[in-house]
Amino acid sequence: MKLGQLTAGLDILERQADLEMEITGVSFDSRRTKPGEVFVAIRGFETDGHKYIPQAVQAGAACVVCEEKPDVDVPYLIVQNSRRALAILSAEWFGHPARELKIIGVTGTNGKTTTTNLIKMILEECTGEKVGLIGTNVNVIGDVEEEASRTSPESYDLQQLLRRMADAGCKWAVMEVSSHALVLDRVYGIQYEVGVFTNLTQDHLDFHGTMEAYLEAKSLLFNQSNKGVINLDDPHAAYLIEHARCPVMTFSEEDVTADIVAKRIRLHPHKVEFCVLTIGLLIDVEVGIPSRFTVQNALAAITAARQLGLDLHQAADALKKCHGVKGRMEVVPTGRDFTVLIDYAHTPDALEKVLTSCRELARGRLVCLFGCGGDRDPIKRPIMGEIATRLADFTIITSDNPRTEEPGKIIEDILKGVNAPKSRYVVIENRREAIAYALDNAQKDDLIVLAGKGHETYQIIGKEKFHFDEREIVREHLGLA
Repeated sequence: MKLGQLTAGLDILERQADLEMEITGVSFDSRRTKPGEVFVAIRGFETDGHKYIPQAVQAGAACVVCEEKPDVDVPYLIVQNSRRALAILSAEWFGHPARELKIIGVTGTNGKTTTTNLIKMILEECTGEKVGLIGTNVNVIGDVEEEASRTSPESYDLQQLLRRMADAGCKWAVMEVSSHALVLDRVYGIQYEVGVFTNLTQDHLDFHGTMEAYLEAKSLLFNQSNKGVINLDDPHAAYLIEHARCPVMTFSEEDVTADIVAKRIRLHPHKVEFCVLTIGLLIDVEVGIPSRFTVQNALAAITAARQLGLDLHQAADALKKCHGVKGRMEVVPTGRDFTVLIDYAHTPDALEKVLTSCRELARGRLVCLFGCGGDRDPIKRPIMGEIATRLADFTIITSDNPRTEEPGKIIEDILKGVNAPKSRYVVIENRREAIAYALDNAQKDDLIVLAGKGHETYQIIGKEKFHFDEREIVREHLGLA
């Protein structure tokens, strides 16, 4: 592909390159750059891609797209926003795969993974067509599952993924859209058939700074969606509806003015049941994911189906086949007289919802094991400490992914919010030892919630990633491995 064709969509401020030169690819990581490629220098959080232009040139980059003139002799194009430029170049290089797919985007602090999986199931059931999935846990391309490295990939990796989906025969793609992806232009240029908002609670303030900025980031999804779906029970719904640039439908557990409303909610140990009420329809819904917040996730999926013009009776039939997502209210077999659940709850709101839901399910004590991640929003740590020790009968405070922070310091922050008597909690810094303690001290009918890691099969200590799968740890400790 010639440079002129590849860069036709860019707003170029300065050009010192031959537009007739042949380009062999696009890269944004100098370690992956190959001869003949365009290297895009993007500014990151830990480093600046402009520093690595010499390495990219040494690796054979034919041209550099950047925001300032390179210090080395290389053909270059200067743009105002190289992150956005990367999205435009990547889409062009892979032949604009998003135009070949109908894409559903789901954003929100909690519930994205379950909601995207529910929507995928509905689309497959109602359309009979192949559906791709881009998520926190896995990416699904055709019939192949691959482990996902982040909620929303960098724009180049995302466009490559969409191309593979289209080539595999997918007609639809359902994806989690993080606030980072929206602000950092990872999804720039993608037009969504439907954008879905689940909820907004405190998270990622280390990146956004304020809840107002976090909310504004989430609202960006509705600038590039044909239709919107918004949770009317969330206190931020009015802002999102006001600022949406597309027609919006709402859902609610409580507000009868919503377009889709849940009635007669019934919780069971292995499923939830409720009725969906909308104009001219009353439909029974059953989902095999035992938690209160399954209702809102299912409502979001059903409302998305309504926005797509799908048959809601078929959509409800599809939901009956759903039996959970790895790391979301996941039951770990123990062969004992107590229950172990793994859940990804790593924000105050998610932890509160999980424990409140589990309280309704628990026949014995509710035991919560959790920690907080390092190098992430420290404000939420005492809040989560207060929530866990208030809602659980017994709490085990431990480590999560400490990253470059001292685990003990993170735990000190958590303890600042704890008001419960010391008889109701214990601190065990080593997470493996904490899980062992929970299992060794389990009583009949206890419900033990291992919160925070969810689908993750690793622990990040310092800058190293170590294998750490809580399912394996439980099985090994109980002699079931």
